[in-house]
Amino acid sequence: MPPLRTLHVNTERGWRGGEQQMAYLAEGLRRRGHAVRLVVQPDGEAAPRLEAAGFDVDRCRMRGEADPLSVVALARRMRAWRPDVVHLHTSHAHALGALAARFAGRPRPAVVVSRRVDFSIYRRSFLGLNGFKYRHGLDRIVCVSEAIRRVLLDDGLDPARLAVVRSAIDPERVRGAARVDVRARLGLPAGAPVVLAVGALVGHKGHRHLVDALPAVVAAVPEARVVVAGEGPLRDELLAQARALGVAGALVLAGQVGDLPGWFADVDVLAMPSTEEGLGTSVLDGMAAGLAVVASAAGGLPEMVRDGVEGRLVPPGDAGALAAAVVALLRDPVARRAMGAAGAARVDAEFRVDRMVEGTLAVYEDVLARR
Repeated sequence: MPPLRTLHVNTERGWRGGEQQMAYLAEGLRRRGHAVRLVVQPDGEAAPRLEAAGFDVDRCRMRGEADPLSVVALARRMRAWRPDVVHLHTSHAHALGALAARFAGRPRPAVVVSRRVDFSIYRRSFLGLNGFKYRHGLDRIVCVSEAIRRVLLDDGLDPARLAVVRSAIDPERVRGAARVDVRARLGLPAGAPVVLAVGALVGHKGHRHLVDALPAVVAAVPEARVVVAGEGPLRDELLAQARALGVAGALVLAGQVGDLPGWFADVDVLAMPSTEEGLGTSVLDGMAAGLAVVASAAGGLPEMVRDGVEGRLVPPGDAGALAAAVVALLRDPVARRAMGAAGAARVDAEFRVDRMVEGTLAVYEDVLARR
């Protein structure tokens, strides 16, 4: 493939899994000789991170998905830079960028959209406009899991416009991280079994089900602790729930963690109780570090964790099953080690960044060839 000019648009102000995936992709494209420019919010976390990594970053104010000034600003940038491919990494970027591409002059750039969530496009659609947005003005939707593709097929989208390229990680970033003494940092008893959950404190991450499971976990393994790394609007609600259940002392809400890769080597089990999850790269991080995983069978999670192989799968929202799976692993270090080794091997085989970059490039190549 000859070198491409690729323009990437992301409207988020924070830095979460989707932004990290964009950065991984940008670095992979750059290493392969393709030109990369990233358009991000002027006051968000992405701009300084990406600039520090040496990327060509364009700070552009983007005010939601119905802002004509943002469309004009993006179209102006497309006309000036003439990208071959415009890759839109968020829902708002999708709306703004797909419209801007129509005014970008000729030849119109190919438009690719990443879809990272596993719910229907109509669930958060104003007057059904998402149906129009997802059917017009784009060339391909890149789904980060097969589960997302199935949701979009159920929504009636054209299968020829859907591609699956799973999210990926750099395992060495996890394995090479300095080990953190989690118990010392959090003031936990030395030797206490620690179950780590990672994710924003929002409803679909299912932390309330993990708290509901905690009494049964503590009854079976009294010294166990559940640590949640993440911040969000449900913090007070989760703490109140733990107090009401009498297990507040066994729950630690650690907040946002800057050195999270170093935590995985010092905990016993990774829990992901989400009720919705496009894929969930924190699970891949834990697997890369050799952790056994207890996950709900929601969204793309079963595409990473096979029940009885890399960990245990439980029905979404089933606190009893969640507790039983956690207790079983805490009591069986041999099974934990075997599942952790299987998880690390699977990450190496299927979820490395190079695989994701090559898959995305294949989408670009196919779209450009068809156009």
